[in-house]
Amino acid sequence: MKKKIIVIFTSCVVLFSIVEVSAQQSLRLSQTDCRKMALAYSEDLQKAGNALKQAELDREIAKTAMLPKFDASAIGAYMFPDMDMMGMKLRMRGTYMAGINLTQPIYAGGKIRAGNRLANIWEEVAEEQYRMTRMDVLMEVDKAYWTYIAVGRKVRMLEKYYVQMDTLYRQAKVALTTGMVTENDLLRIEAKHSEIQYQLQKAQNGADLCRMSLCRMVGIDFDTEIEAVDTALVISEPDVLTSDIYDCPELRLLEKQISVGKEQIRMARSEMLPTVGLTTNYMYYGNVKLNGMSNAADGTMIPFSQEFREGLGMVMLAVKIPIFSWGENYKKVRKAKYELHNAELDMQKNTRLLSIGVQQAIQNVQNGYRLICTAEKGWLQANENLRVMRNRYATSMAPLTDLLDAQSQWQQAESNLIEAQTQYKIYETEYLRAIGALNF
Repeated sequence: MKKKIIVIFTSCVVLFSIVEVSAQQSLRLSQTDCRKMALAYSEDLQKAGNALKQAELDREIAKTAMLPKFDASAIGAYMFPDMDMMGMKLRMRGTYMAGINLTQPIYAGGKIRAGNRLANIWEEVAEEQYRMTRMDVLMEVDKAYWTYIAVGRKVRMLEKYYVQMDTLYRQAKVALTTGMVTENDLLRIEAKHSEIQYQLQKAQNGADLCRMSLCRMVGIDFDTEIEAVDTALVISEPDVLTSDIYDCPELRLLEKQISVGKEQIRMARSEMLPTVGLTTNYMYYGNVKLNGMSNAADGTMIPFSQEFREGLGMVMLAVKIPIFSWGENYKKVRKAKYELHNAELDMQKNTRLLSIGVQQAIQNVQNGYRLICTAEKGWLQANENLRVMRNRYATSMAPLTDLLDAQSQWQQAESNLIEAQTQYKIYETEYLRAIGALNF
């Protein structure tokens, strides 16, 4: 029995170890992978999809307003006491009625057609909102992905820098025993060593936060290690960038809002127009009895009972003409016109804002490329300066402070290049989002 328990316990330990190792394995993700996973996981995009389906159903519902409506009804009645009708008794105990009705609107003042056009517009609005939400998801996951790459590259750069300073510290410590460096030089190296260690820990914490943010967007566990694939960035000079905002979903939504305002005016005007409707029904009733006394030929009174069972059909044409409502309908029209004017003002205002946003996005892309060129030049200069200073310091032709300055300049140049390259990728995404061309 004890052996069985030991075997089971050992198997569980091995199983949990395998699960733990599997959970700690890194997940290789490219920008394309992150986009696919984010689109599949996003709750906002799922809600926008549901709203689009609801709008499609609303459009189908609106179409039924012009179709005939069929309904059936059944009534059972038990009335007491019996009704006296000129000496006879009308008995309605267990009386029943059943019938079918057909109602066909013929003219509703244009309300039905306006309602159908409104439903079509709201469906188009839902489509644009879905497209806008989709682009927002792509933009946010791109920002998280490139930020994660930037911080990860900085961590690796600082780790490399830390190794350099650690090597320099060991060399200086040996040289101190031979009198080739002073104790002050060793203290300088120790201070720089501690500073780099602090920066490295800070960058590692930032990388972990960026990793968890990316995990949240793509819908995976927060403890999953992510290995970004697109780390080798190839930056090319941007082509001629268009400033056309025609495909921007925000502009399309503003246009749809104006269309909605026009249809709402038609809806309000329809309240001032006559309506015509046709109604056809057929009703069958039974178990209606008439009890009384009849005079026979010899003058005697004979009781009699007659039951009524019959079907009746009827066709009605109803015309409703609004005559006077204290100006209510006219005021509704005026109110709808003000709403339309507000929509036109919003269109005018936000079109300018969208154009400014596109111009800013274009400027960011252009400036971002120039910053990359400048950062690359500075990085090359810093690398060459560091190489020269190392050689000079090794031959005692340069003081330690010059070497430390060269290393600091290399670190800053490397950091500037990383930021410029990854920020440029973010600027590209923001530009495509601004003109409504961020597709995937």
